[in-house]
Amino acid sequence: MLLGAGSDSEDVTQEAFVKAYRKLSRYRGESSFRSWLLAIVANETRNLHRSRGRRDGLVLRAATAEPTSETAEDGAVGAVLAGERREALVGALRQLPVRDREVIVCRYFLDLTEEETVAALGWPRGTVKSRTSRALAKLRGLLDREEVRHG
Repeated sequence: MLLGAGSDSEDVTQEAFVKAYRKLSRYRGESSFRSWLLAIVANETRNLHRSRGRRDGLVLRAATAEPTSETAEDGAVGAVLAGERREALVGALRQLPVRDREVIVCRYFLDLTEEETVAALGWPRGTVKSRTSRALAKLRGLLDREEVRHG
């Protein structure tokens, strides 16, 4: 999982549960409780994207302001390469239209099933299937172009 991976997915889930608890009186029972909760998780994931974009900008500015030592560079080659791949993926993901990004995040970053994605986004199953397929194709194309550009 990418944007919702590791501690970020735990943070998103925790924040979603806190918000759900606070807003429990607003649950009207028009959909299943699970669908209602997954919609909150999807909204929190969108919030993560927005805040991560701001944070990434700060990190990049800070990194250019503080040069690293030679020892740190030697020990961080693998981390740098992984970071570059992650940065390329995040950059390509951000170039996708919002709805394409949402379906990719739900299916692959939050690791939701197709049915859970249908419930979380409130889309028909066919829309989830077709949008997932198209979004993945767009993402592959963006990553291929990025790879060609950077060798």
